Amino acid sequence: MKKIEKIRIIPLGGLNEIGKNMTLIECGKDIIVVDCGMAFPDEDMPGVDYVIPDFQYLLKNKDRVAAIFLTHGHEDHIGALPYVLRELNVPVYGTRMTLGIVVNKLREFHLEKKTKLMQVSAGESVKIGSLSVEYIHTNHSIADSAALAIHTPCGVIFHTGDFKIDVSPIDGDIIDLPRIGELGKEGVLALLSDSTGAEKPGHSMSESKVGSSLNDIFRRADNKRIIVATFASNVHRVQQIINLAAQYGRRVAVSGRSMITVLEAAMQLGYTKVPKGVLIDIDKIKKIPPEQLVVITTGSQGEPMSALYRMAYSEHKVVEINEKDLVIVSASAIPGNEKPVGNMVNELFRSGAEVVYESHNEIHATGHACQEELKLMLGMTQPKFFIPVHGEYRHLHRHASLAEGMGVAKKNILIAEIGDIIELDKNSAKIVGTVPSGRILVDGLGVGDVGNVVLRDRKHLAQDGLIVAVAVVDSKTGNLYSEPEIVTRGFVYIRENEELMSKVKQITADVILRCAKEKQNDWVYNAKNKVRDELDRYIFSQTMRKPMILPVIKYI
Repeated sequence: MKKIEKIRIIPLGGLNEIGKNMTLIECGKDIIVVDCGMAFPDEDMPGVDYVIPDFQYLLKNKDRVAAIFLTHGHEDHIGALPYVLRELNVPVYGTRMTLGIVVNKLREFHLEKKTKLMQVSAGESVKIGSLSVEYIHTNHSIADSAALAIHTPCGVIFHTGDFKIDVSPIDGDIIDLPRIGELGKEGVLALLSDSTGAEKPGHSMSESKVGSSLNDIFRRADNKRIIVATFASNVHRVQQIINLAAQYGRRVAVSGRSMITVLEAAMQLGYTKVPKGVLIDIDKIKKIPPEQLVVITTGSQGEPMSALYRMAYSEHKVVEINEKDLVIVSASAIPGNEKPVGNMVNELFRSGAEVVYESHNEIHATGHACQEELKLMLGMTQPKFFIPVHGEYRHLHRHASLAEGMGVAKKNILIAEIGDIIELDKNSAKIVGTVPSGRILVDGLGVGDVGNVVLRDRKHLAQDGLIVAVAVVDSKTGNLYSEPEIVTRGFVYIRENEELMSKVKQITADVILRCAKEKQNDWVYNAKNKVRDELDRYIFSQTMRKPMILPVIKYI
């Protein structure tokens, strides 16, 4: 058997961006995938539902892909799984809670029976060819998160996943620092570490501190209904809310599809325990006095279809916000979501509710390590090479500076781009090339059929609107049957701009008649282009706007 002298690391997502995390490890003929996440669209992607990594490199090498290893169950780490698994039939490894969430996601795509889900516990290892993947328990804002120690013929590649160091976690299960320290003493070839919190000094707040803050709020909310919005996946936060509700003699109702789905999975797997008689159906809350009720809901990010958003805008079928409500937004805004979250909070205040949100209270704890924790991870693993992952460029750059300050040689720190091929051996690490990479846009049932041209058209329509000029031409005489019809959407109100529309009709008619009389081959096609060009010039001269112009000519 040929000795393996080099290992390749290929990130397909999660670098210079938030979310869409996906990293390939190549060793000989084998490829393993670490995480398979999605991201939410930004303002430049109107109509797009999700963004997933471009995984065409995996498809070209599908015979070499051995398995997918998941670090935890957040959407930015598992959200692209159904789209990849439709093309690749490979086993998926993860911890108990992670797979409990994954199976519900796969069920929506009718893939749960076709996919081989392999449960792994912290401390266990999985052998894949010449690789051995060891799961190591970490703390994060979701239960059962893990780091991966990937043992290769060249040395250990340590991938932290998303992590924090919480010395007083809700479940009492602290990150396995002793094992991480052992690996550091044995020698870590390369560390791939979460950079999301690299700009924040100090230590991240413990989740138990959130419970203390929530307790203070519950204690003073004697005469109010309490509504708490948080991430559905944060089962420890949900457990604390349920415990406080029981402590203060309140019943709990849950709103939001993802919240219901995750809570059911957490209860079945034993991660969440609900005292008997505390949980009630959301449709029955009107039978309970408001001061005896807690509603746990989705919508902390201001998503337009979420439960809290519908409550704020009086669109929820059961919950109507009023002055007797205390709303707690127990989450921080994901970068890019600040404006919709702020708008939603404004609406909650307008409805008369008292609103408590993260910027003014200790009611949310990040799941990502801050600078002192990142330095501790660097100090314990003592990596020869360091590759910051999970974050925008400023996060990666700041994390690289921390690593240099912790003694990692500057030449051994690589800030990579998605698609880069990072080649390592025992003595060197360098970028040797690239593979196809980028993003695939998911819009409804369409996967990848929305590209730059479609996005450009959507933005054009959103910014300047649309004009449709329709004309019917007699094929025998070359004359118009009637004056052109002009339809506009998102441009101007026709009845208030009759003079402008009259001139648009005149220009359209003149151009079509002129082209028809020339009787050139394919004159209809030429006429459409000329109508578009002349209307574009005229409209811009009159309005300083450039709407999308769509000429329609029927030749009968």
